[in-house]
Amino acid sequence: MIFPLAGIVLGALVGALRARAQGGKTLDMLQWGAVFAIIGALIGLAILIGIDRSYR
Repeated sequence: MIFPLAGIVLGALVGALRARAQGGKTLDMLQWGAVFAIIGALIGLAILIGIDRSYR
């Protein structure tokens, strides 16, 4: 359960920092953060499913 949550947090952080580095405003940082959070959650979910299936 920790991998999708970690993916959300890290993805939001990376997305916001990336938008900020490109000179984005607050709404740009929120949008990029949300997109990267969704991507991170999906990657974390895939990792979690892979780990769960390897132990069964």
